[in-house]
Amino acid sequence: MITLGLLALVTVAVPICNLLVPETSPLHVSTFTMALLGKYLCYGLLAIGVDLVWGYLGILSLGHGAFFALGGYGMGMYLMRQIGSRGVYGNPLLPDFMVFLNWQHLPWFWHGFQWFWFAMLMVVLIPALLAFIFGWFAFRSRVTGVYLSIMTQALTYALLLAFYRNEMGFGGNNGLTDFKDILGFSLQADTTRAGLFIASGIALILGYLSCLYITRSRLGRVCTAIRDQEDRVRFIGYRVENVKLWIFTFSAILAGVAGALYVPQVGIINPNEFSPLASIEMVVWVAVGGRATLYGAVVGALLVNYAKSYLTVAMPDAWLFALGALFVLVTLLLPRGITGLLRKKEVA
Repeated sequence: MITLGLLALVTVAVPICNLLVPETSPLHVSTFTMALLGKYLCYGLLAIGVDLVWGYLGILSLGHGAFFALGGYGMGMYLMRQIGSRGVYGNPLLPDFMVFLNWQHLPWFWHGFQWFWFAMLMVVLIPALLAFIFGWFAFRSRVTGVYLSIMTQALTYALLLAFYRNEMGFGGNNGLTDFKDILGFSLQADTTRAGLFIASGIALILGYLSCLYITRSRLGRVCTAIRDQEDRVRFIGYRVENVKLWIFTFSAILAGVAGALYVPQVGIINPNEFSPLASIEMVVWVAVGGRATLYGAVVGALLVNYAKSYLTVAMPDAWLFALGALFVLVTLLLPRGITGLLRKKEVA
């Protein structure tokens, strides 16, 4: 409840401090800071999805960046369709990169993205469908452990290479950018930024509550049993493959929603979001915060990304080493993550 209370407080307080508090006040939150915090909230939702499959189900996914990026591209396609004739080339139908590449017609898979409801449906369906198909073959083949982790990483790397190609119709290595508005509201307006921040906070709260409900239900107990003794769970009659499949698919939906909320706040989506390094960072967030806690995943995402924002400015050539050192130190000294210290105090 403390986690939910803090999230609700931040969701309400930050936009108020941005829109209503004068800039001369020490309580004022700049638009840049609000957008940065909004991005962190999206990462928190993504981390919950990773924690659900890794902390509670025992599946170390190194490919959740794929679901995050697909959700982001779904939102990016909608935002590109909203530009219309305001683009550099003034084409009312084709995005600028397609005009530059001499495309004559809008690809079939871009149709429908002019409607917000359709784009949001795709944000949920495409990551879910990919996770379902991948999980169907992987789990029914009983691929587990490091082999499954390598397969998830191979999945996101294959998508990385595919989306880099201009022929795919997603902007190549430049991706999608230069967005103008969302639902008719300018993305440069402070009120729109505040609305996106609130939407990110609400999504994180709802995602947290959903995962909390799952982990405290009978299904959640089955998940932890699969994590600890999969063969015994299978022996007593549970369809382990089905449990893995549905939890993995649900976590992909959370990642897709996080990606969709992330894109309008940062203003760009490109194939780098498919990078295997990005997926590894997500695992680091959960490990640092604490596995199988949910709130630990949120804490880890916030702390690691704040450190990343600081270190990329203070030590641009060394922040990756600092991130690696942090992961090693936490693994050796704090195997239950930062929140594990709090749990020790509670036990004591």
